[in-house]
Amino acid sequence: MPVQCASEQTDHHQERATRAETRASMDSVAVYHGNIGKTLCERRLCEAGKDGSYLIRDSESVPGVYCLCVLCKGYVYTYRLHQDADGSWAAETAPDQQKRLFRRVKNLISAFEKPDQGIAIPLLYPVSPPGHALPQEQQPKLGAQSHNQNHSTPQGKNQPTPRVKPKKRPSL
Repeated sequence: MPVQCASEQTDHHQERATRAETRASMDSVAVYHGNIGKTLCERRLCEAGKDGSYLIRDSESVPGVYCLCVLCKGYVYTYRLHQDADGSWAAETAPDQQKRLFRRVKNLISAFEKPDQGIAIPLLYPVSPPGHALPQEQQPKLGAQSHNQNHSTPQGKNQPTPRVKPKKRPSL
């Protein structure tokens, strides 16, 4: 049986400790749903039924990375969130957007509540895990409601976004 040298063991333990710290900080984010799959994520966002509904889940393919998922026109767009060695958070957005670093996930979310941040639609409606209420500071803002109501139907009447199954996102 191979034996790890001391430096490899130390690196491995530090990496595990860092992942545990990241998980602990993520657990304090009201829209964090944990280890749910893509299908359940899509179902929860479609049940919310409003463009701009969003949540965060664990990445299924990359350990220690998270996914920011947002509903827009029946599609669920997914953006990877990761923490660098210095503890700063970043989101993988549109290629033409400059990478931005944030000290906390909550700061990242606040920045992406604004338009033109390199994601499909601003983060407007936080979706908390079942059985968890959102803290007051993460309740949808009044401006968020007017954004969705300004989408008019072909008949010119404002109607709520219908609850639909997510469509497959078009290739870029």
